[in-house]
Amino acid sequence: MEFVYFLKQTLNILADLLSMLILLRVILSWFRHEATGLMSLLYQVTEPIIAPIRRVLPSFGMLDLSPLIAMLLIEVFRTLINSLL
Repeated sequence: MEFVYFLKQTLNILADLLSMLILLRVILSWFRHEATGLMSLLYQVTEPIIAPIRRVLPSFGMLDLSPLIAMLLIEVFRTLINSLL
């Protein structure tokens, strides 16, 4: 029982962290930036999640909805796994 609680807490922390990193990437992309270490790290962590969504999602001109869809999918998976545990 303690292991299940630990697993749920770890999952929730990782989902929150990943969502925050995606949000930070979006916010920082609005500003002019050089190839900083932070942006490089954000892209390395979040691009494997966002890129497949971007390939499937139709184009909306200059509006990239893939980070929003990624965050929604993270929440769906979190809810699904938490309900299964």
